[in-house]
Amino acid sequence: MPGLVSIKTPPETPALRISVSDENHGRNGPGSSRSEQVNPKTNSPAPRRPPSPSTSRAKPSPDRSSGKKKSSPEKVEIDESSLDNPDLGPFLLKLARDTIASGEGPNKALDYALRAAKSFERCAVDGEPSLDLAMSLHVVAAIYCSLVRFDEAIPVLKTAIKVPEVSRGADHALAAFSGYMQLGDTYSMLGQLDRSIESYKEGLKTQMEALGDTDPRVAETCRYLAEAHVQAMQFDEAESLCKKTLEIHRVHSPPASLEEAADRRLMALICEAKGDYELALEHLVLANMAMIANGQETEVATIDVGIGNIYLSLSRFDEAVFSYQKALTVFKSSKGDNHPSVASVYVRLADLYYKTGKLRESRSYCENALRIYAKPVPGTTPEDIASGLMEISAIYELFNEPEEALKLLLKAMKLLEDKPGQQSTIAGIEARMGVMFYMVGRYEEARSSFENAVTKLRASGERKSAFFGVVLNQMGLSSVQLFKIDEAAELFEEAREILEQECGHCHQDTLGVYSNLAATYDAIGRVDDAIEILEYVLKLREEKLGTANPDFNDEKKRLAELLKEAGRSRNKNPKSLENLIDPTSKRTTKKETSSKKWSAFGFRS
Repeated sequence: MPGLVSIKTPPETPALRISVSDENHGRNGPGSSRSEQVNPKTNSPAPRRPPSPSTSRAKPSPDRSSGKKKSSPEKVEIDESSLDNPDLGPFLLKLARDTIASGEGPNKALDYALRAAKSFERCAVDGEPSLDLAMSLHVVAAIYCSLVRFDEAIPVLKTAIKVPEVSRGADHALAAFSGYMQLGDTYSMLGQLDRSIESYKEGLKTQMEALGDTDPRVAETCRYLAEAHVQAMQFDEAESLCKKTLEIHRVHSPPASLEEAADRRLMALICEAKGDYELALEHLVLANMAMIANGQETEVATIDVGIGNIYLSLSRFDEAVFSYQKALTVFKSSKGDNHPSVASVYVRLADLYYKTGKLRESRSYCENALRIYAKPVPGTTPEDIASGLMEISAIYELFNEPEEALKLLLKAMKLLEDKPGQQSTIAGIEARMGVMFYMVGRYEEARSSFENAVTKLRASGERKSAFFGVVLNQMGLSSVQLFKIDEAAELFEEAREILEQECGHCHQDTLGVYSNLAATYDAIGRVDDAIEILEYVLKLREEKLGTANPDFNDEKKRLAELLKEAGRSRNKNPKSLENLIDPTSKRTTKKETSSKKWSAFGFRS
């Protein structure tokens, strides 16, 4: 069964904050809006363990920095007819800002901001774009997001983006850039990663047009966009942007700067996801040296965990243990014995000891981590706990305890259900649950879990990822077990198209889908199509992969049985699959299968 890579939970999703810029919003150029962005984008739930290396994702809002609660502004009754007064818009916008700062509640602030936007719109000079209108719309969208009304924020932001004219200078470029980035964040909170990335790209394009390609603020946006690509598991695009970020910081930052360290941590994450462990290790070591030079002890420990993960992937177990123990010592002394950071290292040690055959130690570390997650210290986020539970469940799955693993996944999913921006993570959990339900023979529940995962992945823009193709294949297998053969054929066909595109024809996951599709076609009477697929697979194995793989003899035997049944001999020059797998194909009519013996093919998961 091809392993399903779960989509990891972001290490920390900060609470939504509303930040309202003052009237002099254009003073810093198109890069200054990072502190003005609202509803910060969640960190990348990459399929590997290290946390997102960028600190640019969540910056504290200026209006939350004070511990004092400001006095609430007095309620002001506004006559609609007075909205034509040009002095009213700035006054209402200030009231909205003061209401937010006082903590009185977003609904009243929303009313003021909506009225301010209407006033700015009425007072705008014909043919002249109003930046005040754009800013007030950004504030309205921010308040909608704080109320978890993301769908209402999106049309407001789309309107705001159309207001400025970039050709008019830096102020207009800033307004457009801020709008695109805020729109991308909002799409991200809805789990629509493809639209989120497109918005970020437009924001980056606008910023580069205003500032040039090598401005340090462009580097920050490139890294932000790279993290979004990592979240969508688009690692080639992420790597290209991260390289650009490193190049800019080499020019504008001193050696071993914190900016370069953050870039290298992200690059290490990308390299690890692509399987280039040696290069990932090189980037982490350089990032570690930079953090040591800047006195960032806790960050050094976090990087040590990442280095341990790389050593573990390279089977350099002693070095991995040393890195984990170094990090564990720092976390215990700086954060306490019951901090989730300590639990996360316990989980890594549990995984390591399982892989080295020390099952008792592995189980002990799992139990220690679970005790910490059961009684989290104040400040622990649900995302931290869910991430840890997901990793522990994977270890219990290795212990061949699927029921315990399922319980942990259910707990993790409940922690994330009401959290915005977690659709992809929940989809990953549901896919893993589907695999475990399938393993224990609970096929109806497996199919339901896969269906839920597929729905979320389609909505989040991951319908073209290799992971999505694997989930479709698994759902098809569940449908086969429930005798829904036509549905299974459609799922295998879609999985084939995606995996061919993302992984290539010779990848093991793609070959597995070919075999499953051949078996399905045989079951529904499309014997000729089944034969041609198998001939194509055998040709691939003979010419490119070799015949040592045990699947080769199995497939050859199956093909011989089908050919014998059809009264044919093997075609040594099979057709390309380009036009072969066509759900509308009528070359082979469906035979009467009521008396047909069940296909001799075995389905591959």
